[in-house]
Amino acid sequence: MAAKSGSGDAGGEVVPLRPVRPCPICGKPSARTAYPFCSKRCADVDLNRWLSGSYAIPAAEEGPSSETDSGSDGDGER
Repeated sequence: MAAKSGSGDAGGEVVPLRPVRPCPICGKPSARTAYPFCSKRCADVDLNRWLSGSYAIPAAEEGPSSETDSGSDGDGER
């Protein structure tokens, strides 16, 4: 009966859940507390860029013909 008592040591190193990546703002290695950024400051800079409109997701504008044709597709719904 040479069973080990639960000492908490698994015998290996702890593997991080996320790989360390460069901060998208400044390029420094990311921190676990502010992932994917290196600090709260860089996270705030990124948030400010989104809120001020510096970042924008392009949208394809559709002409008015798609709206008028949608009601005449003949599916029987009214």
